Amino acid sequence: MNHRVTVLALPGVLALDVGIPVQVFGSDPNYELTVCADRRPVPVGGGGLTIAAGAGLEALPGAKTVIVPGYDDVGTPPAAEVLDALRAAHARGARIVSICTGAFALAEAGLLDGRPATTHWRFTAEFRSRFPRVRVLPNQLYVDDGDILTSAGVTAGIDLCLHLIRTDRGAAAANAKARLLVAPPHRTGGQAQYIERLRPEATGDRLGPLREWLLADLAREVDVDTLAARVHLSRRTFLRRFREETGTSPMAWLTAARLDRARELLETTDLPVEHLGRHTGLGSTATVRAAFHRHLGTSPRDYRALFRASQTETAAAF
Repeated sequence: MNHRVTVLALPGVLALDVGIPVQVFGSDPNYELTVCADRRPVPVGGGGLTIAAGAGLEALPGAKTVIVPGYDDVGTPPAAEVLDALRAAHARGARIVSICTGAFALAEAGLLDGRPATTHWRFTAEFRSRFPRVRVLPNQLYVDDGDILTSAGVTAGIDLCLHLIRTDRGAAAANAKARLLVAPPHRTGGQAQYIERLRPEATGDRLGPLREWLLADLAREVDVDTLAARVHLSRRTFLRRFREETGTSPMAWLTAARLDRARELLETTDLPVEHLGRHTGLGSTATVRAAFHRHLGTSPRDYRALFRASQTETAAAF
């Protein structure tokens, strides 16, 4: 029998998120695809479209894989019958998968408690706050925890669906599907490289002038004691207040700011990678590379190749 895949479209489902598994599995003769919903038609997030799902929740018991695409109103839990159906599907052995904010539905059902998971980077802070029992991995494109898999935002759903085919039918089948989708069979790095800014937003401004001073010359060599003396605070008080305002330590904040500047230089200039450390304060070339791999999951050269290419293609389109 073909592998039965059921896509559960929740109200406000994101058009691209639901389209990805439909495109990947709907045209594959090795899979049998059904789109279901607890109410029909299903309004699509952003307005203007509805989905006429082919089945109701009764389609879930027969599914070997259940995929929950992202949806827009993550602040409102799905209906009780939806959560019950997800729990029942998991309990009988179905593979449960989420794309983007679909992870919120899995977490609401309690399926992610004590397990690793990811979601779109814009929602990781809210996700952590609401579901403290989930081990959130915000930098991952997708997380495979065996019977439950979660992915980051939008096109990471393609990565995860290709991974499912690779798991089910092998690398050759996944590569063949990737060619049809005109997508890479496997992307390097994590979703951190797609985050607009690594440096966390400050929630207070008492130390704002100090942060502006740091941003004005990121190559400047500083340490915690120097920074504390500049704002006339003891080391201990300075560290506490800085963390209260930013959620992190001064040196971690500074490293993130330096990486943001390095990314900007890679995207907008032809500055050699070997000169990044001198312009950003990140240090030697080896240190720069290590920082990119540790925080972004990729190398400076690969980052530039990806984002300079993307900008060139965008400009050419206009």
